[in-house]
Amino acid sequence: VYHLEEAAIGGNPYARHNLAIVEGKSGRYERAMKHDIVAANLGHDISLGFLKSAYKVGGLVGGLISKDDFAATLRAHQAAVDATKSAQREEAEAVEE
Repeated sequence: VYHLEEAAIGGNPYARHNLAIVEGKSGRYERAMKHDIVAANLGHDISLGFLKSAYKVGGLVGGLISKDDFAATLRAHQAAVDATKSAQREEAEAVEE
């Protein structure tokens, strides 16, 4: 867990998401949500999907993310994804296909 925390502090969204999983398994759902919100804000799609499911379905983690928090996270995720777009990346993706 130490190395995940260090990577998360360094801005790694995958580490943030993995910390969310660890926290969730430990029953600390509010902390798990916070980690996933940060990861989604950094452009991590899986975290955004988890938050979307938690917001829609509710269940064990229902009510831990408000409508306003989810909307803000959605906007931040889109901004992070847009920031990574460039003509060079699109050309490289086209070549890969």
